[in-house]
Amino acid sequence: MPFFIETPMTNTEKYVGLRERHPVFCYESFIYSTTTDGLLVKFRFTAGNVIVFEPETLICNRPFIDFAHLSAQQYATLAFHIGMVELISYWKCVCSPKVVIKPFALDKEQIAFWKKLYFNGLGEFFYINGISATIDDFMQIDCEGERHLQPVDFDVNTDQYLVPIGGGKDSVVTLELLRRGGYAIRPLIINPRGATTQCSEKAGFAPDEVFEIRRTIHPTLLKLNAEGYLNGHTPFSAMLAFYTLLASALTGYANIALSNESSANEATVIGTSVNHQYSKSLEFENDFRTYVHRYISTKFNYFSFLRPLSELQIAMLFAQNKQYFSVFRSCNAGSKQNIWCCNCPKCLFAFIILSPFIEPATMERIFGKNLLNDSAMQRYFDELTGQAPTKPFECVGTIDEVNAALLMTKNRFYNGTQVPLLLSQCHSNAPLPDLGIANNENNLLSELKLLLNKEIAEVAANISITDSTTAGKYENKIVYLHNSIK
Repeated sequence: MPFFIETPMTNTEKYVGLRERHPVFCYESFIYSTTTDGLLVKFRFTAGNVIVFEPETLICNRPFIDFAHLSAQQYATLAFHIGMVELISYWKCVCSPKVVIKPFALDKEQIAFWKKLYFNGLGEFFYINGISATIDDFMQIDCEGERHLQPVDFDVNTDQYLVPIGGGKDSVVTLELLRRGGYAIRPLIINPRGATTQCSEKAGFAPDEVFEIRRTIHPTLLKLNAEGYLNGHTPFSAMLAFYTLLASALTGYANIALSNESSANEATVIGTSVNHQYSKSLEFENDFRTYVHRYISTKFNYFSFLRPLSELQIAMLFAQNKQYFSVFRSCNAGSKQNIWCCNCPKCLFAFIILSPFIEPATMERIFGKNLLNDSAMQRYFDELTGQAPTKPFECVGTIDEVNAALLMTKNRFYNGTQVPLLLSQCHSNAPLPDLGIANNENNLLSELKLLLNKEIAEVAANISITDSTTAGKYENKIVYLHNSIK
């Protein structure tokens, strides 16, 4: 029986006690093999040889994948690094002060990269659990492996694009714009669910045309979580990033087009560096690109296609793709049932950000009701609009974007009509936020910037504000919907 069940403890006390009980956490090994189902990769982590975790991931067999064309060195390089990012999900339940890497050696710069990723990726975990930790003291990384992995070459096509599909509006926009731009694209899905599968089908891809990854969590972790061991958010997008390298190597698609927008850079806890979306941020993207090119291969081009855009611009572009209205989902709480739960901040944010561009009646059909008329959402509304000290710990836009969307919705669709409860708290004569976007802070190829500029200009030109009392103000500010990306 866990010691903290016998003696109730705070999470801070658990953190201290678990570190004393499990002083060393080890990345023991990884192995991979091909089966009729695909490529199976297994990892082994231990906490003091008392707790053993052995998670597995299956890269599903597909007609377009030749598992035999990669060398042992290529597989080892990619699989080892996936294990390094999988490690953090298991380490966090015991928070051992020392982490030992056994398969290979890491140099000082690599250790610094991983410590930064782990620490910032666990910012929400530390904050929610009330744990005081610093990047210097939360973990020491030692290596028992003597051999350093060297960068390797891969045979990839620079004209082809992998597009991870999450089932929400963002990846739909990336998929559709690249497809309309005439690029060869391959959807990638981790652990398919209703929305991800249906979105790829709406885009015209059969199941066997999708790169599919089935990742499983080792049961011991779930057991320990149920017993009260430490638990919380980990950097999922960083884990996705390292899996996409393996997908790129296996398919030959050199470009990995994520759908992370500029708002991912904003802290979740105002005035701090705690960011639920750290591994979606530009900071992580740049660090990852540098690490990959130095230690893995220069052939991979990992970037976010939507990085120059605001959430409002993405919502505007998504609204042009009505065929996805019935299948897209951005709700984590309802993901297993493939529904909008309509009782979480993610649902409310999606409703708010789309409302300026989709008629109210259609919005109600998509979500099942008008979330801006639901008093039970007041708490989340306050968090999203900056009236609370923290934003929701969800992937949502900036406070300025939310307030701008509310102003646009009120003036575009509710001029002279009854205003929904929450929307009535938004004043029509309030100044619009300044949503100037740092368009130069992205990693897009010039041809992709041209594609985005063309699409944004064409769509934004049709956005009109009909309220004569505020039209001039909106005409002055609405340029942020179609500003030029550089």
